[in-house]
Amino acid sequence: MNPNDPSLRSWVNVSEQSDFPIQNIPFGVFKRDNSLPRAASAIGDMVIDLSAMYEQGLLKPCGLKENVFNRRSLNAFISLGKDVARKVRQRLSDLFREDNPELRDDAMMKNRVMFRMSDAEMVMPVEVGDYTDFYSSINHATNVGTMFRDPDNALLPNWKHLPVGYHGRASSIFASGHTFYRPKGQMKPADEIQPVFGPTKSLDFELEMAFVICKESKPGESITTSVADDHIFGMVLFNDWSARDIQTWEYVPLGPFLAKNFASTISPWIITLDALEPFRCKGYEQDPKVLPYLEYEGERNIDINLEVLIQPEKYGPSRVSLSNYKYMYWTMEQQLAHHTVNGCNLRVGDMMASGTISGPEPDSYGSMLELTWRGTKPITLSDGTERKFINDHDVVIMRGWAEKDGVRIGFGECKAKVLPAK
Repeated sequence: MNPNDPSLRSWVNVSEQSDFPIQNIPFGVFKRDNSLPRAASAIGDMVIDLSAMYEQGLLKPCGLKENVFNRRSLNAFISLGKDVARKVRQRLSDLFREDNPELRDDAMMKNRVMFRMSDAEMVMPVEVGDYTDFYSSINHATNVGTMFRDPDNALLPNWKHLPVGYHGRASSIFASGHTFYRPKGQMKPADEIQPVFGPTKSLDFELEMAFVICKESKPGESITTSVADDHIFGMVLFNDWSARDIQTWEYVPLGPFLAKNFASTISPWIITLDALEPFRCKGYEQDPKVLPYLEYEGERNIDINLEVLIQPEKYGPSRVSLSNYKYMYWTMEQQLAHHTVNGCNLRVGDMMASGTISGPEPDSYGSMLELTWRGTKPITLSDGTERKFINDHDVVIMRGWAEKDGVRIGFGECKAKVLPAK
């Protein structure tokens, strides 16, 4: 049976609001009881130990020649190709189907291969060799251009002709649940003649999503939009933390540096493109017409609801944004085609982020820069405090989910806490 079939039900209890119904079958890496990290999937609030499943022979129909799940990352597994991943996803779907007694009725086996999420520590799912950040939301780019330049010419001349991007720092991408120190750097306040040094006063989140590469390409090879999905294993939520005051001073002429490379946060479960396929939707009518290498066929955008919450140190979280991945002007396939059109080679585990995702309405903007319009319109949280940007001890939480035909495919949380500068 098709793993995406909306009629599928599992013998595992899955609540209606769970991110991980049987139609999802995500992939991640976890630690438990001081054990070494290893690969996992999830259903409901249960973690599925894929290494244990392999050792117990439950994944024998997948034809795997070795246990690629007892590794610190998914790189070895996803490098086997999407056909292998599909076999594993299909096998898990079959095993957890409500009418399949193979695992359902084997209490000892269940205790060996699955346990509650609360007993697991999720870690980085892949080793990220290279990380690229794009700038592909037209609403975000228009807002920023309006703020900092001429509102009548908010988009720079190249923006509608190519997916603008830059290479970021892979070493400072962390899995959800981490903490980081407020970054320091040079800033040039408007009322100062010379730059000053200190902790950023304009720490911001950026609501993004990222995709993970599972198939290498050779130097000199260009990937077309028609085969781009063969290279993309799946997606995660991505918070590209940003120090706006540091960025304003440093970004000319080469773009972001210290303002971006101190921390990025991802959700730890990779949701496969296969699981997201039912949620594809029509994208923007791109005008002017793009060059042939950026043309694509079919519906390539994805309808994924995106939510951002800020949680103060001693109070509950407040939602500050509700956006959607469908607001992307440039698709993943176009981003990958542009990234490789010059012959740039890809490696397994490479991560490419969307850029800040903003919708058309003020409550759907994907950064504090836009939500507070450079701090001129502070947001009031549920504890009565105001935010122009992110305070020390704040926790920023991002969530994402797609819904259709009674199926809800979610990403888990993308969460991090800001500590005072060292």
